[in-house]
Amino acid sequence: MSLGDWLFSLFDGLGEPGVLLCIFVLFFIDAVIFPTLPEVFFLLGLDQNPTVLFGSELLLVAVLGELAGIFLLYYIVKKIRVPTRVSRIAEKYIDFLVVSDERIILVNRIAPMIPFLGAFIALIKTWDPRKCAFYIVLGCVLKYGIIMLAGNFFYGYFGSDTAQTVMLVAIVAVIVISFIASYVKKRNAGLES
Repeated sequence: MSLGDWLFSLFDGLGEPGVLLCIFVLFFIDAVIFPTLPEVFFLLGLDQNPTVLFGSELLLVAVLGELAGIFLLYYIVKKIRVPTRVSRIAEKYIDFLVVSDERIILVNRIAPMIPFLGAFIALIKTWDPRKCAFYIVLGCVLKYGIIMLAGNFFYGYFGSDTAQTVMLVAIVAVIVISFIASYVKKRNAGLES
């Protein structure tokens, strides 16, 4: 069994409601605790029913899971006493980036440079949480909408196995390129040694 087959087998037998719940939980965990490669799991969910309707349901659940996770972390950081020094470090870090306002959330979709986004939203005093929510939703809809449409295209014109392989390779390539772009941006800003 190949790695792709093993990953896709994770969703076998869950049915559409189970897949939607699983996507919500994975996006929530990705936003709060640690990266879960949501792109791959979004594609895995789409494999269960590669239609625009189910893809739209997956997209809605992904947005809700991400918002819930990010704003839970935001709430936690707002409620605990974070030393002023930590807030200053977060602000300095954001100031080094290409864009230092809420729009960096869109850049973060391509080149992930802000881990634990909810904490940054709480720590950066100049950021408006409503604007952040807007950019989170917009970025999620654009990124996962493109994945959904590409997935639907590949599932429509290729066999299921070929579509899975092509989409997994494309997603892995995007993730690798994103990490390289993130590293280069950090290095150019003097954030990496």
